[in-house]
Amino acid sequence: MVSHNTFTSKRIRVRIPKDYRQEPVISHLVSDHCLTVNISAAILGANAMGDGWFDLELQGTPEQIDSGLNYLQELELEIWEDSNIGNW
Repeated sequence: MVSHNTFTSKRIRVRIPKDYRQEPVISHLVSDHCLTVNISAAILGANAMGDGWFDLELQGTPEQIDSGLNYLQELELEIWEDSNIGNW
């Protein structure tokens, strides 16, 4: 049985389109979904005009992580999880 207070982590890669560059997407993962977010790698377009790619480690309860992933999916962002993350 998994305790609701058990913390876990999940590695994802997410593409944040240039249309979202003024939106606090990662901040919402922290403030609205109570996640700890570690940015382990990132690529941004020149002058932040292009899309951004972020390798993130999300830490929280399984429910918090699911909530954060649902939020990203609702924004229709491209997300790669765990083993699908390759090298840049």
